[in-house]
Amino acid sequence: MPFKSFRRLKIPDVILIEAERFNDARGFFSELYKRTDYQAHGVFHDFVQANLSYSRRGVVRGLHYQLKPMEQGKLVTVVSGKVLDVALDVRRGSPWYGSHVAVELSPGLLLWIPPGFAHGFQALEDTYFLYLVTKEYSQQHERCVRWDDEELGIEWPIKENVIVSDKDKKCPPLREAETNFEYPI
Repeated sequence: MPFKSFRRLKIPDVILIEAERFNDARGFFSELYKRTDYQAHGVFHDFVQANLSYSRRGVVRGLHYQLKPMEQGKLVTVVSGKVLDVALDVRRGSPWYGSHVAVELSPGLLLWIPPGFAHGFQALEDTYFLYLVTKEYSQQHERCVRWDDEELGIEWPIKENVIVSDKDKKCPPLREAETNFEYPI
């Protein structure tokens, strides 16, 4: 089995995955995605686009999502470095609407974030971050929620010298954000 675990989090649609690591004298090998294993754990999405970002320590990216019909599920992981990764439920009618899960990701840990969630992270050290997404990026469908919306109660570990893009600084709080997701999706 190439995965140690698939663990549903406080919001059970979000899944933390730990990849098995096969070490030898050369280094290591890990499978990050295998369709049959993911489907066996309830993830029935395929990926159409891969994105890689580099973020310096303290950078916050997010909280981003795309509206229907271009809603994205995301499988995210760290290639090197470490982040606090956040998934925020923006599905109206969900028992978890406005709630979030936050997990620390390092190489070998992956997070499945289904459509209907805003996603963001803070780099806890200089980090290369890999995203596999279920639908292509669509600027006209892209929306966001303000990363530091006090009503969300997200505890970002780095509070001093946080680096946020001008675009992300303009995101509205959740109560003003546009969403067209209904629970269940």
